Amino acid sequence: MFSLLKNVKRCWQYSSVAQEMRNFVPLYETAGMPNAQIQSSMLTLHPLTTDIEPPKRFTYPFCYETHPLCLMAAQEVQRHLTTMTLTEGKMFGVLVVKTEASGESMEGRAPLAFLAAYSGLLEGRNDWPYFVPPVFDAQQPDGHFKQTERLISTMREDGQQDERRRLSQELQQWLFRQYNVLNAHGESRDLVHIWQDYHSAPRLQRRFPLPPGGTGDCCAPKLLQYAYLHGLTPLCMAEFWWGPSPRSDIRHHGQFYPACRGKCKPVLTWMLQGLDVDPSPDADGFPKLDVEVVYEDDTIVVVNKPSGLLSTPGRTEEHSVSTIAGRRWPGSLLVHRLDMWTSGLLVIGKTRDAYRTLQRQFAERTVSKRYIALLCRPLPEGKARRGTISLPLYADPMNRPRQVVDYRLGKAAVTDYEIIEGTDDRRVALMPHTGRTHQLRIHCAHEDGLGCPIEGDELYGLKGDRLYLHAEQLWLTHPSTGERMHFAAEAPF
Repeated sequence: MFSLLKNVKRCWQYSSVAQEMRNFVPLYETAGMPNAQIQSSMLTLHPLTTDIEPPKRFTYPFCYETHPLCLMAAQEVQRHLTTMTLTEGKMFGVLVVKTEASGESMEGRAPLAFLAAYSGLLEGRNDWPYFVPPVFDAQQPDGHFKQTERLISTMREDGQQDERRRLSQELQQWLFRQYNVLNAHGESRDLVHIWQDYHSAPRLQRRFPLPPGGTGDCCAPKLLQYAYLHGLTPLCMAEFWWGPSPRSDIRHHGQFYPACRGKCKPVLTWMLQGLDVDPSPDADGFPKLDVEVVYEDDTIVVVNKPSGLLSTPGRTEEHSVSTIAGRRWPGSLLVHRLDMWTSGLLVIGKTRDAYRTLQRQFAERTVSKRYIALLCRPLPEGKARRGTISLPLYADPMNRPRQVVDYRLGKAAVTDYEIIEGTDDRRVALMPHTGRTHQLRIHCAHEDGLGCPIEGDELYGLKGDRLYLHAEQLWLTHPSTGERMHFAAEAPF
C-alpha cells in the first residue's frame, strides 16, 4: 500500500542478527515470569533488516513527515492486521528503536527493531500478542478498577446519586495515579501530576482539573513506555488509521496522522524529555505574506488573502490579515475569517460602524459566498452532481482544531454544491449557508457529504502543497450606501 523510496533496500528474510533480536528478552523482564509471558514478550520486538539511515532526531509527534523506517514498520504491521478479523477502525502506531542487546550488526550499527501499538482497546481487548501492553491494565475482572466500576453501576436507587458521583470521581483519580509514566531521563510521574504541571495556570487548572478518560491509552504513550522499560532507544514514530472511519470523525484507511493534542500533548511533553526531538514547525514562524486589495473606499476594504496567511493572530504567530489591516488602515476591523490555508476574499470595515453593520449581515446570513475547491479525486459514483449537504458540526475537544459530525451537540451547517462541468468531476463550487469552522472541508470529506476530501487537506484528507479551497465570490450590502455589491477573485489553481 505504501510505496517506499527507490533506494530503500528491503529484506524480509531474517538475518542471523535479526534472529538474535527476535529472541532478545531482557533478563530483568523475564525474572519470575511464566513461560507464556516470556514468549509473549519475545513476540513484541520485531526486527527491521535494512540499510536505511535512522533520523538524527526523534519525531515531533504532532506534525511530521513519516520516516521511511516507519513506513517499513507500518507495512509489517499491516501485513499482520490482514491475518486478524477486525470489525472496527482503529489507530495503530509504530516506534522504531535501537537496541544494544545483540551487539552491533555487520554494518557497524546496533540492530533496529520496531514496536507496534493500538489506541485504547482493540475488539474489546488490550492483551493482543504482537502489540505492546497498556501502560496500566485496568481490564482485569478481579482488579480494583473493575470491581469498583461494577459497584458503582449498581448504585442507581434514589438517594445514592451523590455517593455514586463521589465514588466515580475517586475511582477516576485512582486510575490516573496508576499510570506511572517514564521519560527518557528515567524519571517517573503519574498522569495526575503530569496533567496539573502542564496546566499550571489557575485558569487552566479550573478548566482541566483531571485528564479526560482514555488519557495514557493512545499509541504513542504505550510505545514510549515499553521502550523505556526495556532499555530501547526510540528513533522515530508514526501512527496510521486502519479500517472503516468512525461515523462522526473523518479517518482514511492506511493514512498517517499526528498524535492527538487534547490527551497526548501533556503526556508526550513529559515523555519526550531527554530525547533530541525535531522542533515544532510552528516554532519556525511563517512567511510574511501580503494581501491584494480587490476593492477600497472610505468605508470598506475587500482583500484577496493568499494561502498560508492567518486571518487573525495565532498562538505563536502575530502576522495576519488583521495586523496588516491595522497597520495599513488604522482603526479597521476584520469582519470574518478564512482558514490559514484557504485563499480568497475577506472584508474589512474601516470604521466601527461599518464593522458592526457588516457583522450583522453575516449573522443574519444576508451575505452570499461562493468557493471553488479541487477535490482529491473525481466525485464518487452514486453522488449527485449538485445538491445540499447538511451535517451538524462540533469541535473535537480532545483534538482541536478538528471538527466532528455530531447530531446531538453539533451546530447546524448547510452547504449547497455543484460539480463544475468539464473538470473531470474534481472541481466543485461550494455555497455555504452557515459559517462553521472547517464546514466546507468536512462537507466534502465526510462520507455523508461528497465523500471526497479537498486536495491538500491535511486534517481531513492528505497533506499537499496547499489547501485547494478558494473564496472566489462575495455578495454583500454596502454599509454606507445600501448598494448590493459583488466582488470576485479568480482561484489561483
